[in-house]
Amino acid sequence: MADKNILHMLTPHKHVSPFDVNMALDAGYDAVLPYEKVELGDIGDLVQDIIFSRPPNVGVRSAVFFGGDDAVLALDMIDAARKALVPPFGCNIMADPAGSFTTAAAMVACVERTLKNKKQKALKDVTIAVFGATGVVGYCAAVIAALEGAKVKIVGYSGLERVEARAREMKERFGADVEAVDGSSDEKNTAIVKEVEVILSAAKAGVQVLGADQLKAATRLLVAADVNAVPPLGLDGIDVMADEEPIPGTDALGIGALAVGPMKSKTEYGLLKRMIEAKEPQVLDFRDAFQLARTLVS
Repeated sequence: MADKNILHMLTPHKHVSPFDVNMALDAGYDAVLPYEKVELGDIGDLVQDIIFSRPPNVGVRSAVFFGGDDAVLALDMIDAARKALVPPFGCNIMADPAGSFTTAAAMVACVERTLKNKKQKALKDVTIAVFGATGVVGYCAAVIAALEGAKVKIVGYSGLERVEARAREMKERFGADVEAVDGSSDEKNTAIVKEVEVILSAAKAGVQVLGADQLKAATRLLVAADVNAVPPLGLDGIDVMADEEPIPGTDALGIGALAVGPMKSKTEYGLLKRMIEAKEPQVLDFRDAFQLARTLVS
């Protein structure tokens, strides 16, 4: 009897994500098992139950997936899972809370593609403003871009306190240098975008971050991407279907949520498939998602 590919899907919430369940089954898992209301302190015992149930040579056929909606908690759960492994027993480990790791990876990869192909620029050569950087998608996008060498500003809609804490955390955890900036008023946001070449909008769904006049004032702007598909859109003038479309009144190109979305799905599918096909256990987070996404968009 062939060893089955089993995915144990853990979340701190009431339900696991049906989106992730569908993705995993479509990628080829034989079984996807939900574990709900899981706390960080539960991870060690659960992971050891998983790895000790199968001989070491079959460990790669087991996988743990962390969901939820908190990027930092998901990363802490990955760390707890790694610490619980007892070589030679092992398993695959992956996180994608609220789809944020793969969404952030896809957004930055699409922007990188557009910079390279349409503007003859690399990520490391540009200044980026990230709106919604205290949320899961914006947080990961800011770290990815900073690790690629971009000059990243994370914008605090309620002032500096929260984004300064996030900036310190990004530096301590990933070695990512980002600048916290105050975006608590329209005037301050307009001043911020006048200084940057890329805008990444990952704010709360249904909240407009920048209006058309503010984007027109961003005279250095090359590319802007918005992952909000719920009206009003985060960036006024960028249609959800836009894929390198001109932004009215500017020389910049826009990327909408439904251009990022298919790439996000391909990235999550690809990471799940990678674990199924792996010969050795994998540990996958948003950095692995970005490396895959940038190959998919090219």
